Amino acid sequence: MLIDYKKANIYQKDGILVLKEVDFHVNEGEFIYIIGRVGAGKSTLLKTLYFELDVDEAEEAIVMNHDLRNMKRKYIPALRRQMGIIFQDFQLLADRTVRNNLRFVLKATGWKDKNEIDERIDDVLRDVEMLEYADRFPHELSGGEQQRIAIARSILNNPKVIIADEPTGNLDIETARQIILLLRRITESGTAVVMTTHNTSLLQEYPGIVYRCINQRLEEITHDFNHMALYEESEQDDDEAEEKKSYYSDREDLSI
Repeated sequence: MLIDYKKANIYQKDGILVLKEVDFHVNEGEFIYIIGRVGAGKSTLLKTLYFELDVDEAEEAIVMNHDLRNMKRKYIPALRRQMGIIFQDFQLLADRTVRNNLRFVLKATGWKDKNEIDERIDDVLRDVEMLEYADRFPHELSGGEQQRIAIARSILNNPKVIIADEPTGNLDIETARQIILLLRRITESGTAVVMTTHNTSLLQEYPGIVYRCINQRLEEITHDFNHMALYEESEQDDDEAEEKKSYYSDREDLSI
């Protein structure tokens, strides 16, 4: 098991409890959706998985064999390198080509041999069908193409788990489908994918394990949810503005 939370309380950075008594489990090769209204705690939960937020109150809080309740912070960089992290806003370096974006990550994570670096970059770009774009700059790519590069970056070091926060949020529906298919294909090698999404139509098209954040709880949905009222669009605007404020504030550089 890659991730094992039992009765974990999840707090925002300001100390506000957003989810209580969370049971959440991730095994190799699983594809997991986390859904729920804006502000329900989806992104906050993900932040605990990649160690941006602490988990102190839990019966169990294990991520890749490390107990978050007493883990020393010096281990965090090495653990993050075993993860792929994908954000809605891509976080590509604007002043570098696609190839140099990926080269920067590999050098920062200990790769030294130039030939091995170039081979690995070609491999991941081929995997996401973007090899011909290697020498372009991010601003020369569409949103979907930038997200493919972000996915390529996330798999450079063969991660055990990919954590994706609304990876299709800025994309049209057809491009979103392509991104989901790409992420699902990655799980075939044993890498787990945990992603938040507002686009619940994708859940019917591309089934996976589904958790929902609701009323400060995380529940696994094991029944038919085709007709569930998952969102109330008229109430989202204020919550979304607040979540975006939290999303962009005080973030560490997680691109490597």
